[in-house]
Amino acid sequence: MTTSSAPGLRSAQVGALGVNHVSVHADDAEESARFYEELFGMSRIPAPTFQEHVIWLQVGDQQLHLFERDDAGPPIAHHFGLDVDDFEAVYRTAKERGLLDGETWHQPIRMHPLGWVQMYLRDPSGNLVEVDWPDVTTLPDDIRAEVGRLEDEREQVGDARLAALPGGSA
Repeated sequence: MTTSSAPGLRSAQVGALGVNHVSVHADDAEESARFYEELFGMSRIPAPTFQEHVIWLQVGDQQLHLFERDDAGPPIAHHFGLDVDDFEAVYRTAKERGLLDGETWHQPIRMHPLGWVQMYLRDPSGNLVEVDWPDVTTLPDDIRAEVGRLEDEREQVGDARLAALPGGSA
């Protein structure tokens, strides 16, 4: 049985299995690759040769692809989220380097009602990266003092209070 969700599109009872990579623009792919290697411990893997310069990075079971193009740039609010094994280290490094983004979502770090935390930062090309952590109570006091509450921006009612991210964030 097929269903139509938009003109010209048909869908069978087959679904995506997961996201295997995210691809983002880099003004300088080498600089961006070093950023992701140093801050998040990603590692370079072989990449095909394309028309534009690309670097592929391994992150868990997924990949981050960096590409250089003269006609591309980062959107303001589009982002991808990463789980990390040491939120404190990423936070301190991002703060020291001035990478925290408090403009896009009003505050650079915020907590969901269930206690998971989102931190937003910008890579060297301006791409927005969300860093997620499962439990605000495990963070040091000085970091917890800088965590805003999502509920202070917008009331969280019903299912919104139960929202959880995959990978342990909630």
